[in-house]
Amino acid sequence: MRTVDNYNFAGKKALVRVDFNVPLDKEYNITDDNRIRAAVPTIQKILADGGAVILMSHLGRPKTGPEEKFSLKHLVNRLSQEFQTNVKFATDCISDDAVQLANDLQPGEILLLENLRFYKEEEKGDAAFAEKLARLGDVYVNDAFGTAHREHASTAVVARYFPNDKVMGYVMQAELENARRVLEKAERPFTAIMGGAKISDKIMIIEQLLDRVDNLLIGGAMSYTFVKADSGAIGSSLVEMDKLDLANKLIKMAKEKGVN
Repeated sequence: MRTVDNYNFAGKKALVRVDFNVPLDKEYNITDDNRIRAAVPTIQKILADGGAVILMSHLGRPKTGPEEKFSLKHLVNRLSQEFQTNVKFATDCISDDAVQLANDLQPGEILLLENLRFYKEEEKGDAAFAEKLARLGDVYVNDAFGTAHREHASTAVVARYFPNDKVMGYVMQAELENARRVLEKAERPFTAIMGGAKISDKIMIIEQLLDRVDNLLIGGAMSYTFVKADSGAIGSSLVEMDKLDLANKLIKMAKEKGVN
């Protein structure tokens, strides 16, 4: 993929997938704005080129549609302060209101869309939903590394509607460069640490790492499946009973490759 440095955003409306899944207190104040600050350079580059920015993100895990505590409207003041401009807000991410605000957006302006996960179609990777999002912008920018591994509508699917106009932002670029540097030029001994709940989500990554590392540390709920497979006691901890054979297979594979 091209990076934002290889694209001129002059006169373009950039649909930017960011990760603004920030923690909020009971009064909806942001308690950690690291993810917002991380996205600033990408947004500034687009604005400096003479483009407009349409930000889309998820926040939390809403279950049944819109919920006040998961509304991205609570981020508007912080963003307006950061960019010294009145950041516009669409109360829905694909409504007529969102379309009109996007159409009216001028170079140098910023529009924040409401929480993508207020629609179940987002996590399902629904193509029709992704197409509606795509209509809001001229170019797609993915700067949400934390969600890029999931085939959601706003990540993998929406990119299909920008065959010639899609780039990655600085956050994504930095993470990929870091990963490439570690995977290709790591000093020995090389130890990888992996977390998560399910082995099934990580099979391919584990298999790839076993060809590269000296030590692999498994944490998170996923570790209980390995412990159980190795005849350990885990009490009532989360376990994938149908993946015990797979866990044993991976343990055997590690031993054969000399990986601890």
